[in-house]
Amino acid sequence: MAGIYLHIPFCKQKCHYCNFFSIASVKSKSSFVDAVCAEIEMQKNYLQNQEIRTIYFGGGTPSMLSISELNRIIQQLHDHFTIPDDVEITLEANPDDITVDYLTALRQSKVNRLSMGIQSFYDDDLHYLNRVHSSNQAVAAIEQSKKAGFDNLTIDLIYGIPTLTDEKWKANIESFLQFGINHLSAYALTVEAKTALSHLIGKGNLPPVDEQQSIRHFNILMEQMEANGFVHYEISNFAKPGFYSRHNSIYWLGGHYLGLGPSAHSFNGVSRQWNVSNLSQYLKLQDEKTVLFEAEILTMEQQYNEYVMTSLRTSWGCDLEHIRNVFGEYFELYCRKIAEKYIKQDKLLLKENRLFLTQTGKLFADGIASDLFK
Repeated sequence: MAGIYLHIPFCKQKCHYCNFFSIASVKSKSSFVDAVCAEIEMQKNYLQNQEIRTIYFGGGTPSMLSISELNRIIQQLHDHFTIPDDVEITLEANPDDITVDYLTALRQSKVNRLSMGIQSFYDDDLHYLNRVHSSNQAVAAIEQSKKAGFDNLTIDLIYGIPTLTDEKWKANIESFLQFGINHLSAYALTVEAKTALSHLIGKGNLPPVDEQQSIRHFNILMEQMEANGFVHYEISNFAKPGFYSRHNSIYWLGGHYLGLGPSAHSFNGVSRQWNVSNLSQYLKLQDEKTVLFEAEILTMEQQYNEYVMTSLRTSWGCDLEHIRNVFGEYFELYCRKIAEKYIKQDKLLLKENRLFLTQTGKLFADGIASDLFK
């Protein structure tokens, strides 16, 4: 299974915590759409005629594209790739961009899954994050999306925000549950270097993130979602059966994907490449007929590390038989040996030749994975 990711870099304003490539301007939007369509044609052979099962518009803020711009890009993809009728096409959207007219037109396009960047249902949390929308807009956007017929809907929430008490976090989860949405992505607030959040905390203008608060919130999240029938199928993702993100599952299960747009990443099993994180340079591809990107051929160790990192985060676990078959007996024995101490600490579970993170282990997922790296 292969997928295509399109990075739409435009935003109304930069959120304090964001370290993705984006710009708070839309003056180059038309030229950008031209460039993406040109890149689609130039990169049509990257996935070697694999059937495209998922298309994902991420960003940035993809909902800043007009319906006609979205349709043009989707049609260009259909013209150059093999795409089945049941392809999952996801659009990330912000509540402040959502109108009834936009949703009605979007529902008539080929987009069939919406990912809404809610983050919190409380205005003080949204202010801390420097989000554009209000809590009222968040509620209205969800209600309007459901009314427009988007049954395959997911929202993002952020926990560990200093203004977000445990009680408010429980209420955020309860609000999500009351909407009857079948998928949730929930992320711990992290302070990335060179972001506005890092600068403001460093200057003492915003309160810092409390790791113990984030741990409490994560435990609350796991308990409430499990109690309501959601599968914790990836560290940050919960879904009712049948509503897993097919696109993100490609990343976690080692599938192949093509990234289009500035800063987008691609992976074909043995090599990885990433486009330039600069819109002006990216737009030059129309004139120069070339895509500016860097690439690397992954060593066997890097491929093994990649598999461990992604698979361990999922409910499918890290398959030791797969490691033996793909990477060799040495890698399997190495992984087993390092995993032993975490099994004894009840952070990993070995079941049917697969390693799974336990409830406790999920709190230490990144550290455990890096320890298993070769």
